[in-house]
Amino acid sequence: MSTANVELLQAAFAKVQDPLFDKDVVGLGYVKNVTVDASANKATAELVLPTPAHPHQTPIVEGLKAAATSLGLELALKISAVVTGRLKPGQDRMQAAKNIIAVAAGKGGVGKSTVATNLALALRQHGASVGLLDADVYGPSVPTMLGEPDSPAGTTAGQRLTPAVYWGIQVMSVGFFVEREGAVVWRGPMVHKLLQQFVQDVDWRELDYLIVDLPPGTGDAQLSLSQLIPITGAVIVTTPQEIALIDVVKAVSMFKKVEIPILGVVENMSYYTCPACGHHDEIFSRGGGKTLAADLKVPFLGEIPIDTKVRYGGDSGRPIVVGAPDSENAKTFMRLAATVAGEITKLNGPNAGTGRRAPGLVQIR
Repeated sequence: MSTANVELLQAAFAKVQDPLFDKDVVGLGYVKNVTVDASANKATAELVLPTPAHPHQTPIVEGLKAAATSLGLELALKISAVVTGRLKPGQDRMQAAKNIIAVAAGKGGVGKSTVATNLALALRQHGASVGLLDADVYGPSVPTMLGEPDSPAGTTAGQRLTPAVYWGIQVMSVGFFVEREGAVVWRGPMVHKLLQQFVQDVDWRELDYLIVDLPPGTGDAQLSLSQLIPITGAVIVTTPQEIALIDVVKAVSMFKKVEIPILGVVENMSYYTCPACGHHDEIFSRGGGKTLAADLKVPFLGEIPIDTKVRYGGDSGRPIVVGAPDSENAKTFMRLAATVAGEITKLNGPNAGTGRRAPGLVQIR
């Protein structure tokens, strides 16, 4: 029979660290409602994480259970998440979103929209409430990549726009309002006005994360959004070859000038592995993104290889995260989402903002 009590168990839990902050989970306030039934050698506790996509959730859970076991207790752990977010004083736009993540690229053709779409879906798969704003006004590819909506975009009785819903995420795009073959030929002020409408006049429901798919480069859309909404941080997408990396430096420089933190660099199309023979080919070189991230002193978020399933998913309206969730590259995007969520959590701090318990995130183990 165990003689452990709540104080002893709390002390054992306090040895478990969260690598995001290099602090113990008790000190961070993650562990709540601890009970001990010594006569039955059982204990219960609630683990409340700052994001459902916490990159270190598994080792934290294993550490807590091992701590209980060391005292002769079997731990029943209830896991939930309250997403942290920063609300900047005086900024009243986009209050529905706790965190706004810009996905950007220095040049076109590097797979930015593919990364943005699968990142949004992966965060949703982790259990977060997610929105996706397609701000690539001149090349809105998100509607094509997502296929048929569960519910289309519309308007409320008060003439506010309502986002479409795809695969459980809220989506808004200029592609909903122009013909597929039609060109958007607008000057900067019209782009600004459209983005302002998407920010102010869309009835976004509460979001843990809003992913913004920016157009390539460093133009009007990027500047407009940096003025209109409190962007939490930017994810930069590149391919490994030198010509793409040159433009990444420019994109990073722009975000620094408008005081938007860089969450990190993603290297897309890193390599190709032949599914028939296993031959490994670095078509566009490899490692450039990681090296550049180190040079720029920003996090390297990971590599995404060339995969026909990723391409097919985008063309068919079933992105790989939902179309082939058990595939290795769907898991790559899930890891990317956890890494990005971790960077945001570090940026915000574990108890930042006015995080509210999000429905549907509770798991019983």
